[in-house]
Amino acid sequence: MIKDNQRILNQIHVVLDAIVTALMYIAAWWFKFQSGIIDSGYALSRQYYFRALYIIVPAYLILYYQFDLYGSKRVSGRKRELFNVIKANAVGIVGCIVILYMINQSHFSREMIFFFGMFNIVAITAERNAIRYCLRYFRKKGFNLKHILLVGYSKSAEMYINRIRMNPQWGYNIRGVLDNKVEAGTMYKGIKVLGKIENLSVILPENKLDEIVITLPLEEYGKLEKIVALCEKSGVHTKFVPDYSDFISGRLVTEDMQGLPVINIRAIPLANAFNKIVKRFVDIVTAIIGIIISSPVMLATAIAIKSTSKGPLIFKQERVGLHNKPFYVYKFRTMYIKEELDEELQDINWTTRDDPRVTKVGKFLRKTSIDELPQFFNILYGQMSLVGPRPEQTAFVEQYKEEIPRYMIKHQVRPGLTGWAQVNGLRGDTSIEERIEHDLYYIENWTLGFDIKIMFLTIFKGFVNKNAY
Repeated sequence: MIKDNQRILNQIHVVLDAIVTALMYIAAWWFKFQSGIIDSGYALSRQYYFRALYIIVPAYLILYYQFDLYGSKRVSGRKRELFNVIKANAVGIVGCIVILYMINQSHFSREMIFFFGMFNIVAITAERNAIRYCLRYFRKKGFNLKHILLVGYSKSAEMYINRIRMNPQWGYNIRGVLDNKVEAGTMYKGIKVLGKIENLSVILPENKLDEIVITLPLEEYGKLEKIVALCEKSGVHTKFVPDYSDFISGRLVTEDMQGLPVINIRAIPLANAFNKIVKRFVDIVTAIIGIIISSPVMLATAIAIKSTSKGPLIFKQERVGLHNKPFYVYKFRTMYIKEELDEELQDINWTTRDDPRVTKVGKFLRKTSIDELPQFFNILYGQMSLVGPRPEQTAFVEQYKEEIPRYMIKHQVRPGLTGWAQVNGLRGDTSIEERIEHDLYYIENWTLGFDIKIMFLTIFKGFVNKNAY
């Protein structure tokens, strides 16, 4: 059974981690004191350093366990595992230094500990990726399979089957589906409906399944308690795939309210106070730097605008920002003022290709996004962020919130000067639905690293806009 395989695999993991950790410690000692690459300085005896392995190896194995590095690798991501390896080693390095300070051991090389941590991160990650690729290879060949049964035929069941079929390396074998409404023998992508849900009481005692996955449709959730009780009585591992993926975030966040589990419909990292502070600090610093660096460009732009057309230098327009609050966004003026336009052009709202209202200077400013530079001041004032969903005019917000599902979620974070949608080419006359999908992905998956990635992409491909008219 798969349970035995997982237990053996975990034991192999522990042994390999112990060996790799010990080897990287020895490699760090050699690099520091024997390689000649760096100045070794005063060194304690080799035996003194190597005796520390009796403490370090078990301590690191405990850290790996605490940071969830001994779970199943079937569907876990490499990025998450790498992050956990880094966190475990960072705690290990800090812990070693603190202990050395507490025992007043000043001659034990801190540099060697640092090298050990760096070597260990690389080696442990390489080891675990090698195991991952080996397992996926064997699972594709039909070995080490996990046999599962779905209970309930629903949209979530179909989505679950689709993902299993698309990822044979996960090693899942779906034996079939039990359902009361769909006729036995019905097939979906090779998976057969075997019979009624009541048949579960006959199937479970046979002990031929590794997992039961409950995929009931919403209207049949009244049977959930009985099914779970039956599965737990048999001892088989049970999972639950909720049939409400259309309106709940993929990154599910739960809260424990004195034993009552509460599910958040959407996970928003920027709702966290610490994340807000970090992002706001970065915004202030980058806005100040941006104003200083772009000041010659803004000065030249101001001269060009004032010398080629009448009207104000700055154009301001009401947009909707954080928590649906309106604010004025600042841009360099790129159009002729109304008094200089023909009467039929004065009431047009949407900009089109070769729009006669746009000045010659304005066309260049729009294409290169230079007209957006005054928004550094919006960022400094706290109305906008450097990275986030682009803000829309109030009239468009009122229209889109009725037409596009989940549109208003974008206002749960500050709007941005640039964003994930923009660096993916979704600017100007492009699909608003696609833009919202990108905005929601950014909101739900925000990290400081993601912001930095978008900033770099903006520099290399986000300024020049072929869709800007």
